[in-house]
Amino acid sequence: MSNDVFALSGRFDVAIIGAGIVGCALARRFALEGASVAIIDKASDILDGASKGNSAILHTGFDAPVGSLEQACIAAGYAEYLEIHGRLGLPLIKSGALVIAWSEEEKALLPSLMEQARQNGVADVEPLGEAAMRRAEPGLGAGARAAFRVPREYLIDPWSAPFAYLLQAIENGAQVLRGAEVTGGRRDGIDWSLETSRGTVQAGLVINAAGLWGDLLDEKLIGRRDFHMKPRKGQFVVYDKPAAQLASHILLPVPNKITKGVVVCRTAFGNLLVGPTAEDQDDREHATLVPETLEALKKRGEEILPALRDHQVSAIYAGLRPATEFKDYCIKAHDKSYITVGGIRSTGLSAALGIAQHVLKLAALDLTKPADPAWPVVSNISEYFPRDWQSEGHGGIVCHCEMTTRREVLAALDGPLPARSLAGLKRRTRVTMGRCQGFFCSAELARLTEGHFDRPMAEKA
Repeated sequence: MSNDVFALSGRFDVAIIGAGIVGCALARRFALEGASVAIIDKASDILDGASKGNSAILHTGFDAPVGSLEQACIAAGYAEYLEIHGRLGLPLIKSGALVIAWSEEEKALLPSLMEQARQNGVADVEPLGEAAMRRAEPGLGAGARAAFRVPREYLIDPWSAPFAYLLQAIENGAQVLRGAEVTGGRRDGIDWSLETSRGTVQAGLVINAAGLWGDLLDEKLIGRRDFHMKPRKGQFVVYDKPAAQLASHILLPVPNKITKGVVVCRTAFGNLLVGPTAEDQDDREHATLVPETLEALKKRGEEILPALRDHQVSAIYAGLRPATEFKDYCIKAHDKSYITVGGIRSTGLSAALGIAQHVLKLAALDLTKPADPAWPVVSNISEYFPRDWQSEGHGGIVCHCEMTTRREVLAALDGPLPARSLAGLKRRTRVTMGRCQGFFCSAELARLTEGHFDRPMAEKA
């Protein structure tokens, strides 16, 4: 049965604005605590803002600022993901990471970075001289000088995780309102009345998890903002699946004050990823791909792994990270009725569950946990675990590049949180994400999705 509604009625304990990674984790946590939850997003589908583009790494937080809220949330989120991923059917690819120095100056920084990791509770970092480093990753370029290993940095599916969080929230009573922009709101001393493009939502507590629009939403609802959003664009290059054999670890650079730098790693979907860049901009909506920047990114990837020169790029993409003028997260309870969760940047995937724990404490609601909460299991779309095409009765392959079955597509168009856009269907099933980028499967997808999307595939934007 679909939870897809066009208006919400009744009063909710909590209204969460924004259905990105953090909003989905918040909805899950509050629903599991027994709150009545509404989650509102202006897009047709979830994860349509900053959350749609990231590196898909489960970070330990080894390089986070010591004592920061970010570090605490990453550590808590990491631990909870390890605890729950099996019950929700979420993948975990135990790759480990190497932090690699490419100059003598960077090599001199490795001991202090390892000490920072230990202060952050990541005590199992291991220094590697050049010989040991090359035994661990024989394909590294000639410029690599030394490294240290972070054994518990892992790869995960960046879309199935928040989808599972929100699905669990729904199955424990939460309601979702998509395509509903919050246009205003007022509080009568007890409850909020949020005005949206699809009606009014009544709630006792409002949580602003609006990502790239969080500061403007604060100004709209409470008349002030404590940070200013400065979107940071990250461009990525994705190599075709044979390139994944070139690296077994996540290959990390020595970070600087602005960015973690360009990463080379496998993805949960069997590709090899190079990126992101870090480019500040004012535009909150468009992450434009720049050919010159992508060429420079390819060149850097080939310096790290020279064998990449012999492999094909299958996709390029860009995302925006909700950076602010502050290095730490901007999470604040303004009073007992309004909490802002802003400035989460690139570590949101790892920290989301920990952020939800922290916000629950700030909310200090008097709640009663359900005695037997529901634990849905999501379908696996990771290349490293059994896929639907390997079982009987799947109805045939729709997307041959990504081996997505008809059964998977139809399931994603139904259920409690159906896909309402091609982008949403991609994130649930991997359709059109392979080497042909939808050239061969788009006609069949247009037929299967007819009547399901807000904007039909055949309609030009």
